[in-house]
Amino acid sequence: MDLLDAQTMRTLDEILSQLQIFAGSMLLPTRLWQFAIIAVAFAIAHLVAHWASPRFDDWVRRQKGLRPWQLRALVLLRKRFRGIVFVMLTWSAVLVLQQISPFPSRRFIVVFAATLATAWILVGLLARIIRNRFLRRIVTWGAWTYVTLYYLGLTETVGAFLDRFAIELGGFRLSALAVLKALVLTGVLFTGARLMTQRAATQIRSNEDISPSMRVLVVKFLQVLLYGAAFFIGLKAVGFDLTGLAVLSGAIGVGLGFGLQKVVSNLVSGIIILLDKSVKPGDVISLGDTFGWIESLGARYVSVVTRDGKEYLIPNEDLITGQVVNWSHSNEFVRIDLFFGTSYHDDPHKVRPLAIEAAKSVNRVLKDRPAVCHIVGFGDSSVDYILRFWITDPADGLTNVRGAVYLALWDAFRANGISIPFPQREVRLLPDAPPTAKAND
Repeated sequence: MDLLDAQTMRTLDEILSQLQIFAGSMLLPTRLWQFAIIAVAFAIAHLVAHWASPRFDDWVRRQKGLRPWQLRALVLLRKRFRGIVFVMLTWSAVLVLQQISPFPSRRFIVVFAATLATAWILVGLLARIIRNRFLRRIVTWGAWTYVTLYYLGLTETVGAFLDRFAIELGGFRLSALAVLKALVLTGVLFTGARLMTQRAATQIRSNEDISPSMRVLVVKFLQVLLYGAAFFIGLKAVGFDLTGLAVLSGAIGVGLGFGLQKVVSNLVSGIIILLDKSVKPGDVISLGDTFGWIESLGARYVSVVTRDGKEYLIPNEDLITGQVVNWSHSNEFVRIDLFFGTSYHDDPHKVRPLAIEAAKSVNRVLKDRPAVCHIVGFGDSSVDYILRFWITDPADGLTNVRGAVYLALWDAFRANGISIPFPQREVRLLPDAPPTAKAND
């Protein structure tokens, strides 16, 4: 411990001495006016940003039809407007100083400020591709710190200083430097994995030769593969021994098997659904009282959107163990049955063809598939019929097409004098009963 403290103190003394030498060199008269140029450039950049920002906002509001990514780019430009103006002014000052004096020492500080500001802006812009705010901040601040130390020539010294703060457990050593490297590397790797997954998913989803369920399965497999590789590479960068992870994963697997049975069951059921292609995105299904089309297949649930805009998240296990009606599993043809009745005074031989023609007059009813009408019983008030016809677009709804056919039946029956009866009841009032003779006293 004493040896570590001594090494740490020596490193701190070395860093402080280098900073003192650097600060002393900055106080030379030839350097002070360079600081003045940087200060003036920063002040001008601040004033220009303060003047131009409201006008830039007004200009953006007047633009119509901008895409989301274009708006995000403009907002990003707006936030870094002062830094961009500062970089432009400092590099312009460098060009002017090159014409005035050929000696690099006369513009060294200005070049350093311009280079550092440019690097900071580039790091901030590139870090925006990281969606996770925590990882983005870690990567941004880590990259800013590294760039600053690199141009100051202190990377090796600060790296050796951070490496001395470490935790040792047996043969495993975890230092502060390794943790910082792992966080930055993991953030970059996760971002790369996300970009690669999005690019691959776009290509896979546009490939019509692959079934929809296999597209989802391939995308999920790529996500697990790439994100898993990024995670393990990040662990390896820390120096973590991955051979010990096998024992840990086995213990975690046993715990998951007992404590998370439903979750694991839904995950396995999701894989089975993707493999056997029983349901796929776009299919129209009925499960209990839920009728709608599948919006997406998830690892734990299936998203089903109904016609009233409700989105049901149905666990994958329910689709495996329950009875599911897939209206579009093998084909899109769906037969619909309608029940109606007519009066006993109407000829059934006339009613049946009229009903078939009325059904075929509806646009969504298929004309190349036979529609039939049969008598199914003699009711108390009507002759009961069943009308069967076919459609090929169940995703557009079933209730609306039933309503359209019922309306067509109504118009056809009224035009041909066919009546639709309704139950009638006849009430008879009985006369009052004669009064009973009073009993003799």
